[in-house]
Amino acid sequence: MIDSHSHLYCEAFDDDRDDVMARARAAGLRHIVLPAEGPASVERLHAMQQRWPGFVSVAMGLHPEEVRDDWRDALATLRPLFERHHYVAVGEIGTDLYWDRTYREQQMLALERQLQWCAELDLPFIMHVRDSLDETLEVLDGIPAPLRGVFHSFTGTVEQVEQVRRRGDFYFGVNGIVTFKKSTVKDILPVVGLDRLLLETDSPYLAPVPHRGKRNESAWVTHVAAFVAQCLAVSVDEVAATTDENANRLFRLF
Repeated sequence: MIDSHSHLYCEAFDDDRDDVMARARAAGLRHIVLPAEGPASVERLHAMQQRWPGFVSVAMGLHPEEVRDDWRDALATLRPLFERHHYVAVGEIGTDLYWDRTYREQQMLALERQLQWCAELDLPFIMHVRDSLDETLEVLDGIPAPLRGVFHSFTGTVEQVEQVRRRGDFYFGVNGIVTFKKSTVKDILPVVGLDRLLLETDSPYLAPVPHRGKRNESAWVTHVAAFVAQCLAVSVDEVAATTDENANRLFRLF
């Protein structure tokens, strides 16, 4: 099983990271993708890449919540890294207007620049979208080159799934939110289809039931897989095999 989106490099795991990684292996995980948040996370990401070669892969990008007036300087710091390191995606990038709309324009400009990197480097994107799908799709529509990628932690409607699909053959990331009692993510699973799903945790956030409210970790992606299997009336093995194949195809992991 592959956790396609996890922040195990962050400070929340500084006291027991080795144990967390051991539990992930014991739970049957074969790979974990670690997306960046911005320049401050680079050193930590590279350290994990060196500590667990073959088990973790890294994506590099500027998270929309990290976008400020100095976004151009941040991107100027990140762009040369792609020439010196192996990354499987540009991410985590996108737009987020949930808390604050102050940097709406800057977020869209930073996203445009990083989607251009995807085209230049033939890399997929890992897209973060929260209360900002219209803005994200507007930027996406302005990129002439065909792109590939995943809409991480997707919680949209059936209509929004179709909006995304009209732009390309993209994947949708599903995490612990799908297990929440009032979540509507389970309703879009049949529309998305297993062949376009990726499993993720977004650790340390969004822990699935039965661990909701606790610090999340990659081993708990198994709960997401089991819930998806139940919703789609297929076996957990089929969910694991298909979503692993999807992640490998998108990120070229193996």
